[in-house]
Amino acid sequence: MKKVFIQVPATSANCGPGFDTLGLACNLYNEVSYEITDRKGFQLEVEGEGADYLKPFGRNLAFASFLRVWNAVTGGQRIGLKVKMLNRIPMSRGLGSSSSAIVAGLYAANALCDDYYTKDELLGIATEIEGHPDNVAPALYGGFTISYMEQEKAHSLRLLPAKPLKFIAVVPDSKLPTSLARQAIPKTVPHKDAVYNTSRASLLVGALLSGNYEYLGMALEDKLHQPYRAHLIPGLPDVFAAAKEAGAYNAIISGAGSTVMAYASPEADCERIAKAMVEVFAANNEHACYHILDLDTDGVKTVSYTTLTLPTSDLV
Repeated sequence: MKKVFIQVPATSANCGPGFDTLGLACNLYNEVSYEITDRKGFQLEVEGEGADYLKPFGRNLAFASFLRVWNAVTGGQRIGLKVKMLNRIPMSRGLGSSSSAIVAGLYAANALCDDYYTKDELLGIATEIEGHPDNVAPALYGGFTISYMEQEKAHSLRLLPAKPLKFIAVVPDSKLPTSLARQAIPKTVPHKDAVYNTSRASLLVGALLSGNYEYLGMALEDKLHQPYRAHLIPGLPDVFAAAKEAGAYNAIISGAGSTVMAYASPEADCERIAKAMVEVFAANNEHACYHILDLDTDGVKTVSYTTLTLPTSDLV
């Protein structure tokens, strides 16, 4: 096999109180084809996000991650590699765009090497590249994931909630680099704040598994990262409040931001929630669009496309 088509989901890390631990996958996808060619070097075609500036070179995560597996399995066999991307996941917005590129590259190379590595082994490689597992884990496994490090090795437990949920991802135009968002977090936090987050993260997992979603409003609260990053996202407290007033259980910063994600019941008026959040951003001179999403339960997978065609409209 010389060509493979990969579909990889967007992810939302932290999930409120689960800083660098909890993550989920949602049904917003990048689709990527990898083809081994006779022409040496890298070729790249991009539609959608990043079309203006992604380039075919070795530090591009889509190529670097592919070569990490390919070189390990083949002993560095020289190849030509053509990559075609259809990117729907917004970049530098807290929806796992870098993780999607890493996971797509690793998974594609592994598929072309007869599935040499297991998914658990790919998680370890992906974590080495990304630096932490909370985004790459749901991209690999789908669903909600609880990730942890043990003796410098990444592990992840996948779970599915007892009942469906809707996720309203409101995406501002302004990017927020992860490096900047991490700089905003202090090196130490008060012990009581650590206890606060432990209780909320535990409550979140319990609510998801039991289906007692009336606890989600409190379970999604956080004191470890969101208060310190609030100044980086215009009008954030009011965006949170607008989401809840419009019917969401609560809203959180997705990953490092700038996307804000509301959690809601399937019976809620998700359009109303989304528009209320967008209006608050507009009042703070920030244009935003939104996606109304479901949980992705599969994670990355190969698909049988022969062409990649960008739909006429993916954003609302």
